[in-house]
Amino acid sequence: MKIFRLILLIAHLGILFLLLGSLLNAYVPPKVFPWFNLLSLGFPVLIILYIVLTIFWVVSWKKRAFIFMFAGLAFMQPVKRWVNYSAEKKGNADIKVVSFNTKTGMKDRAEVNAYLKAQEADVILLQEDAGKSYGLKGYEIVSPNGVLTVLTRHKIISQKVLRPQDDDDKIPGMQIDIEIQGKIYRFIDVYLFPFKFEKQMVKLNGDTDANEQKVKDIVKRLIPTFKTHQDQVSLIREAVENSPYPVILAGDFNSVPNSYEYYHLSEDLQDAFLTAGKGSATSFHDYKFPIRIDYVFSSKSLQAVSYRVDRSVSLSDHYPVISEFSLNNK
Repeated sequence: MKIFRLILLIAHLGILFLLLGSLLNAYVPPKVFPWFNLLSLGFPVLIILYIVLTIFWVVSWKKRAFIFMFAGLAFMQPVKRWVNYSAEKKGNADIKVVSFNTKTGMKDRAEVNAYLKAQEADVILLQEDAGKSYGLKGYEIVSPNGVLTVLTRHKIISQKVLRPQDDDDKIPGMQIDIEIQGKIYRFIDVYLFPFKFEKQMVKLNGDTDANEQKVKDIVKRLIPTFKTHQDQVSLIREAVENSPYPVILAGDFNSVPNSYEYYHLSEDLQDAFLTAGKGSATSFHDYKFPIRIDYVFSSKSLQAVSYRVDRSVSLSDHYPVISEFSLNNK
């Protein structure tokens, strides 16, 4: 029994160090050390194992349980980025924002069109969307590159594609300055470079050699994409930091919470899910593994009063994310 507990203790310490490593994404960029970003993908599994082992030490009446419980406090905020239960927010819903990766052509466009019309949102930010087939009455549509599309019922002041100097195929976002209730807000529609995984590529089977090769192929694809994201994040951060207006940043980040991308794109901004969300923030449902890669961030001068992942529809491999903001505290 002592040997068994020793093995569990070593495993628990190992999991603790891996979880702590994922927190270093706030400081270490992928081009310096990409493996910390890799840890963020396994955060849900690691934290569940950590909690189970901590409960085991509590039940076993071991003093080490208090050490692991105390260390676990460091992961309270990271866990809330996946699962959160915020208090009911007071305030008028003055701006309604919908962010949705529609995966153009995956489903009937008429269904997507009907869904978006029913939302009656002020601003709709779409990703992987050509935008040419929408005819929503009262909406102005902007879709400059056939991947990012913005629809709004309000006056557009200016627009700009966030275009990297070296690769037009990896445009990470588009900024639209929109006037709402006499004030201008900068909306940034984000679509970071995808990993381009197919289900078969990540599905493991009983063949050990084949599974080992699949894992190697996955890592080979992840690492370069992390480094591409670092450059794209810098470009988006520039649009945020140079904005003279309050910012709402939303879209498909192709990155999970606690990743380098999350930490740096959310810098000086508020995660609407942390402010007003309840339950799970999982937004990508093509795999059984829980994945949150769609977000809505805002300047601190804006107050999120609601945040919802709409799982009532399955029009894409992503669920729509809907958030409302109050302008009463301006």
